[in-house]
Amino acid sequence: MNKVLMKKKLVSNIFEMEVEAKGIANKAKAGQFVVIMVSEKGERIPLTLADWSVEKGTITLVFMVVGTSSLRLSQLEEGDDLFAVLGPLGHASDIEDYGAVIMVAGGVGTAPIYPIAKSLKERGNKVISIHGARSKDLLFWQDKLASVSNEHIITTDDGSFGRKGLVTEPLKELLEADHDKIISRVYSIGPGIMMKFCALTTKPFGVKTIVSLNPIMIDGTGMCGACRVCVHGKTKFTCIDGPEFDGHEVDWNLLTTRQRAYLNEEKCSYDKFHMECED
Repeated sequence: MNKVLMKKKLVSNIFEMEVEAKGIANKAKAGQFVVIMVSEKGERIPLTLADWSVEKGTITLVFMVVGTSSLRLSQLEEGDDLFAVLGPLGHASDIEDYGAVIMVAGGVGTAPIYPIAKSLKERGNKVISIHGARSKDLLFWQDKLASVSNEHIITTDDGSFGRKGLVTEPLKELLEADHDKIISRVYSIGPGIMMKFCALTTKPFGVKTIVSLNPIMIDGTGMCGACRVCVHGKTKFTCIDGPEFDGHEVDWNLLTTRQRAYLNEEKCSYDKFHMECED
C-alpha cells in the first residue's frame, strides 16, 4: 500500500498527488514512469514521474481524468492508500550537456517535462521552454517550469494568456534564429498530435527531437504488447524500449490509429494539426 500524502486540483480535470514510495524515489530518474493500481481489481494506470523527493521518500504524480480508473484515482483523499505503485519503469532521459535545448510542453505534458528540464538545466544546458495550453484556465506549473528555464514562452490557442497560437510557431522561430546552431535537441511532451507536428517542424532543421509516447499500456513489462509502436520501421514496446523515442522515426499515423481504437486523446483545439492529420 502507498499512502496519498497530498492531493490537489490543478486545473479543470487535472490533479496532482504526492504519494509515499520510498523505494521508487530512491531510484527515480527523469523520463521514467510508474504503474499504479487504485484497488486490487483496478486497472493499471501508467503515469510519468512529475517529481520526487529522496529525503521525504515520496513521488509526485500529475494526471488527467479521462476515464473510470483515473476518475477513481481523483476521488482518493489525503490519507487514503493506493493498492500498488510499480516502478520506476522505462528508460531514463539522456541527460548530457547539449548546449541549448528546447522543451515543448502541451497540456498535461507540462508535468513530465519538468524533471527533464530541471535535470538538463542542472547539467549546464541553456533551457528554453515553450509551454502551451488551449486557454489560460488550463495552464499549470508555470512557475515551476519557469524556475528551471532560461527562457519561458507561454502560448494559448485562444490568446487568453501569453502568446496566441500553437507551440510550433515559436519553436520554428527559435530554430530559424539559431544561426550558430547551438540548439541541438528538442523535447516534446503532450498530446500525440502536438508531438507529431513538433517533430515535423524540427525535421527540416535536422535537430534531434525526443518525444515521450503514451499509448495504451497494461502490464508495463513488455509481455502484453498493447503499447507497441513502430519506430524506424521496427516494432518497439513503449514500456521497456521507451517511453522516449526519436520523434522523426515514429510512425505517427499508426500510433494515432491505435489510440483511437481505445480512447480519445486529450482533446485539444489545434485545428491546423487536426486538419493536416486527417489529410
